[in-house]
Amino acid sequence: MRVLLLYPLFPKSFWSFDKALELIGRKVSLPPLSLTTVAAILPQTWEFRLVDRNVGYESEADWYWADLVIVSGMIVQKEDMLHLIEAAKRRGKRVAVGGPYVTSVPDAARAAGADFLVLDEGEITLPLLVEALERGETTGVFRSNGEKPDVTTTPLPRFDLLNLNAYSDMSVQFSRGCPYQCEFCDIIVLYGRKPRTKTPAQLLAELQKLYDLGWRRSIFVVDDNFIGNKRNAKLMLRELAPWMAEWGYPFSFSTEASVDLAQDQELLDLMIAANFGAVFLGIETPDTDSLSLTQKFQNTRNSLIESVQTINRAGLRVMAGFIIGFDGEKSGAGDRIIDFVEATAIPQAHFSMLQALPNTALSQRLQKEGRLLETGEANIHQTTLINFVPTRPLVEIAHEYVRCFWDLYEPDRYLARVYRHFIDMKPKPHKKKFKLPALIDLRALFIICWRQGLKRNTRWQFWQQLFSIIQHNPGVFKHYLTNCAHLEHFIDYRQIVRDEIEAQLIDDSPIESKATELIAPRSA
Repeated sequence: MRVLLLYPLFPKSFWSFDKALELIGRKVSLPPLSLTTVAAILPQTWEFRLVDRNVGYESEADWYWADLVIVSGMIVQKEDMLHLIEAAKRRGKRVAVGGPYVTSVPDAARAAGADFLVLDEGEITLPLLVEALERGETTGVFRSNGEKPDVTTTPLPRFDLLNLNAYSDMSVQFSRGCPYQCEFCDIIVLYGRKPRTKTPAQLLAELQKLYDLGWRRSIFVVDDNFIGNKRNAKLMLRELAPWMAEWGYPFSFSTEASVDLAQDQELLDLMIAANFGAVFLGIETPDTDSLSLTQKFQNTRNSLIESVQTINRAGLRVMAGFIIGFDGEKSGAGDRIIDFVEATAIPQAHFSMLQALPNTALSQRLQKEGRLLETGEANIHQTTLINFVPTRPLVEIAHEYVRCFWDLYEPDRYLARVYRHFIDMKPKPHKKKFKLPALIDLRALFIICWRQGLKRNTRWQFWQQLFSIIQHNPGVFKHYLTNCAHLEHFIDYRQIVRDEIEAQLIDDSPIESKATELIAPRSA
């Protein structure tokens, strides 16, 4: 069996970092870990070709070669995913589709012509696909029926199928699932509330494979909550730290975690010892009432500002997610988020309007209340309007959102946050052998200095802050400069957010008319 694995296009987004990646000659931030894992689960007597369309397109020779086409992706990749299904069917190819999007909403893929829907987690459903193909079946829907796989049996991903030079970061996974119950989150719907982890030996084997393939850059641990199972996370980190030391700290790590990481100093110390450098926190909002309403209680137990500062001072760069549009939210939510981000000096504050994702507790509640809109499918993209009737005017929420996004990434404001975030950060304790910078890195440094230190009106601020970092905290210099480089992306992307949101507000009649319909009977 010859299998063509296709990863659909992502639209330009907060995390695409297009302009920053151009500086260092990379195409994409992260590879499709899903498809490298799919290739590992399927029979190894089969042949595989993997094409990440964010790196480069498949050829007609690839289409001709394939006996079976497999496509996997997320909601934001929907448009290109459906295009690929239709393209495969035009060429007479059998198509199997899986991943979180079709698991939640299978109808669109089926309508586009997919022959096989391989839903839920592949460790269980991919073998069902193989059995169906061996029986000569030409269609099928495969589900796990509520069963969750033991990820300690998940094989080592086929990293060898990737063009490693195209990516700035690599991906590995340690756990699936999250113990919390946030109303808007689909992770607990897809993967459950009991975090399942790989063994330390499994993860080390994956890292060893990447090392053997020549990877020496950053690795993102893609867990939705790396510390969901704190006991197992600590056990793994205790084995990871000496492995990293033995190999001379070839990687730095980043991941996602719940904010209660700040209350576990042992876990923070273990992450630093293993060379973790950054963590993404789901802050969502500084408004305690909204956090309680959406059942994100873990964010209400301690001061969020102090938690961020604790994690930052320990030596981890903090990235954070924020949402606007919660029920009962008071006017000025955008300004309160700006105040929080400035108070904590978080450089990268991911920001979006609330979405009622399929099958979540939020979408089910809004459906019962008659507030879920039929027009427009939920999407987690930053240029997407709310897909339900909010409790305050949509236009007000959208204008706050655009202004907040715009202000947060004003160049001088962003660079000031980067400086304040790094100036007091504890530098990494690990000493790596000195390595001469590559020509492309020197070129990137020159461009950053030219644009931010000479061309723009940030010139005095840029040089003052740069020399201050060199003088007072030189151990963080490389990471500081990398975050300055990200400004090149945010300047471009905030304009995209403004233009696309404002264009959608020109015709917001479906939401406004629905809101009038709901409110009028109550008024009467």
